[in-house]
Amino acid sequence: MKILVINCGSSSLKYQLIDMANEKVMAKGAIERIGLKINGGEENVIVKTDDGKFTFDKELMTHTDAFNEVKFILTESEYKVLNSFDEIDAIGHRIVQGGDIYTKSVLVTPEVVDNVNYLAPLAPLHNSAELKGYEACLEVVGPDVPQVFVFDTAFHSTMPPKAYMYALPYEYYEKYSVRRYGFHGTSHKFVSHRVADKMGKDIKDLKIITCHLGNGSSIAAVEHGKVVDTSMGFTPLDGFMMGTRSGGVDPSAVTYIMKKEGLTPEEMDTILNKKSGVEAISGISSDDRDICAAQNDGNERAILAHEMQAYEIAKFIGSYVAAMNGVDAIVFTGGIGENGVWLRSKICSYLGYLGVYINEALNQKTQKGAEAELTEETDKVRVFILATDEELMIAKDTQNIVLDLNK
Repeated sequence: MKILVINCGSSSLKYQLIDMANEKVMAKGAIERIGLKINGGEENVIVKTDDGKFTFDKELMTHTDAFNEVKFILTESEYKVLNSFDEIDAIGHRIVQGGDIYTKSVLVTPEVVDNVNYLAPLAPLHNSAELKGYEACLEVVGPDVPQVFVFDTAFHSTMPPKAYMYALPYEYYEKYSVRRYGFHGTSHKFVSHRVADKMGKDIKDLKIITCHLGNGSSIAAVEHGKVVDTSMGFTPLDGFMMGTRSGGVDPSAVTYIMKKEGLTPEEMDTILNKKSGVEAISGISSDDRDICAAQNDGNERAILAHEMQAYEIAKFIGSYVAAMNGVDAIVFTGGIGENGVWLRSKICSYLGYLGVYINEALNQKTQKGAEAELTEETDKVRVFILATDEELMIAKDTQNIVLDLNK
């Protein structure tokens, strides 16, 4: 079975074609700057093959135009991997917000589309764009190719009310569905199951803390295969400091700044989401590689940004150890989780009370997609670096739903 995985933004479309017979990626790439004028040199069409990365310019004004370009790349271009688009058995879409409605991946129907559109106010930058991707696929391939929605929030739907409710007037939960949802669920699901496999144990027998660390970051407490708590909340802004996001901040500090600066809610939202976090504290960049370089040069604000980030993450790990009354494994994944040598080391330095003492030499050399266990098999709490694969997780869910459909 060949599954095409689609991840759409408001002006972008990322794709990955996976042959599920061997879980091999046949092709992947992205279309950027959808709907924008191309003057030349933007290199908005990206194709990645075994031979390398190739880019070129092409003005594509709609998501349908972009998806037709993907079809051309896969079936007719010099990078073609298919003789016909009919070889694609199903399409899986990443959908950020499933709300209270969807606790697992689903086959797309008109009712599902209506519900995802209804949930769009909870993720205004994501759900509407992702629906555009679905509609583009539908227009190009027609209704006979099954399409599946895989929700970022679904894996976190097992959280109990004591973890997902906010101590706000209850009517806001009833009227506006204001509660903790959590995000990066596809990644947390993938690595929690993967670490159980690595340990040779049933996930139902384990307590796992998964740390998805990137420009956007979150941590999840996975007890016996089910999420009991996670750091992101109503939106992906909550939790600990990230590349440009503040993470948790005293709400009174927010309203105080708004009054002092005369800011609108929209302006404050932009500050919290796009002008805070590591970039704001360091004054340099949101890119962890830049922060590491500045830290090595002795830049005090870069050092502070990294120290704050490690401290906040360690606190979340500690709180989830308490929530689960123990932990068997801690996993680092995501761009920074897989490459952030200093950050991993600093976080683990706070975990001595758990008996965590990592192999520093191994930590230093584990980067760029490499995987490792930083502890010993006999240790009570084991620490792993694992590469996440959200696209493969989406493809697996899509395959399972299509197979059930054909029974």
